[in-house]
Amino acid sequence: MSGLSGFAELLDSLSFTAGRNARLKLMADWLRDTPDPDRGWGLAALTGGLSLPGVKPALIRGLIEERVDPMLFRLSYDYVGDLAETVSLLWEGKPEADPPGLAEVVERLRSLSRSEAPAALSALLDRLDATGRYALLKLATGNLRVGAGARLARVAFAQAFGVSPDDVEELWHGVEPPYAELFAWGEGRGPRPDLAALPLFRPFMLAHPLEDPEALDVAAYAAEWKWDGIRAMAVRVNGQVRLYSRDGNDISATFPEIATALQTDAVIDGELLVRGEGAVGSFNALQQRLGRKTVSAAMQAQYPVLLRCYDLLFDGAEDVRELPLGQRRARLTQVVERLDPTRFDLSPDLHAETLEDLARLRAEPPDPAIEGLMLKRRDSSYSAGRRAGLWYKWKRPPLTADCVLMYAQRGHGKRSSFYSDFTFGAWSADGQLLPVGKAYFGFTDAELKWLDQWVRTHTTARFGPVREVEKQLVLEVAFDSIGPSSRHKSGLAMRFPRISRIRTDKPAAEADRVETLQSLAKMADTA
Repeated sequence: MSGLSGFAELLDSLSFTAGRNARLKLMADWLRDTPDPDRGWGLAALTGGLSLPGVKPALIRGLIEERVDPMLFRLSYDYVGDLAETVSLLWEGKPEADPPGLAEVVERLRSLSRSEAPAALSALLDRLDATGRYALLKLATGNLRVGAGARLARVAFAQAFGVSPDDVEELWHGVEPPYAELFAWGEGRGPRPDLAALPLFRPFMLAHPLEDPEALDVAAYAAEWKWDGIRAMAVRVNGQVRLYSRDGNDISATFPEIATALQTDAVIDGELLVRGEGAVGSFNALQQRLGRKTVSAAMQAQYPVLLRCYDLLFDGAEDVRELPLGQRRARLTQVVERLDPTRFDLSPDLHAETLEDLARLRAEPPDPAIEGLMLKRRDSSYSAGRRAGLWYKWKRPPLTADCVLMYAQRGHGKRSSFYSDFTFGAWSADGQLLPVGKAYFGFTDAELKWLDQWVRTHTTARFGPVREVEKQLVLEVAFDSIGPSSRHKSGLAMRFPRISRIRTDKPAAEADRVETLQSLAKMADTA
């Protein structure tokens, strides 16, 4: 089955298929069997590369509320948990015997202005059956939630055509949907795209958590600090400069001073950090700039950033990724010496001869912005992804706090029938319970079922998809750090919160206080 119906069938199958290999096969089969350009647009949707700015979820909600009773829609959406699925089932149209195909729909949606979008989207929905409407709305919102992320979809492409996943990652950010030249290369109908003259993203080398420190051959590994910033790659080729995030997004406009300051052709792997007074700024300070398309001069001055350089992938036009770490490090040192020291510096080597030395460093870092240690084999090449035994991260134990469950919200996709998103709080000095974070992972499937049932039997109020609950259940929350936040009444926000334990043994009145968490935030906030 091809076209929109075939894409809808793929999405449906992915949603109900367990196991990475099974999902890979579903996508690989679909990519092989679907013709151009439909498969290219479908692949763009699966990888988050399809931009349809004229269509927003609010528009879709407005259209359906013109067709059916708004309360019926809201109740249905609350129960189903997925906007595309809800609207596709409620919409009453007149499906055509020969409906538009996937490529036709995408081309139409891409050409729409916001003023044209309501009428055009309504007309398309009228021409499709429920299956086609579901695929259309998934494409339009980009909110697939089918258990197959961008990386997995690219691996599926490699599997479908028997090419290297690393090659696909290398080429990916230099090609555009619907990826005709990429498919031609994959199928052997065309050459490998030549993108050497472009400032491309290269896949990062990643680290495994160090599970067994006692088994580590300390002498074989170099040690560095693991900083609490965001991983970034600075790329300059033929005078063209790009700054990429870990997932390959171009963040040059968010941190223009880094892009401007890279005055030599190179590809550098590092960590973006805010420069504080005598130390590195907190992640909360860096977060003020994340996600912004433009950054004012005032914000650049208030939150100045630098790239702490970890590794070198290209030295000029020379690919040095196959060189051992020690040689890459020597070249990186020479490159960084030529750059603006206020924008680029070198991640220092740490001296450690024994595991006890490493443990001491990990336990007593010199800066609150340090999360732990990075351990890298001295003879390792720079290889995309996580490679066993080459790089390890040995993070400090997470912080924990006992918090009280306040609100719960239904999840999406497979979790749409469960209350799986939990907001929790701590006690203020005057006895109020104030929100300090929200978590939707960390618990087992069995614990999720228990929490869902607890929410249903202890609900005190409902606000659309959100339930307020009795302030009785204590959750032990683990988090990497905590900092000031203007978005919460408590004035605090946790970084990477997850539920580590359900504390049925602890009375809610004995949960942690906001002032306790504030003391942790003050220790970490050096910006």
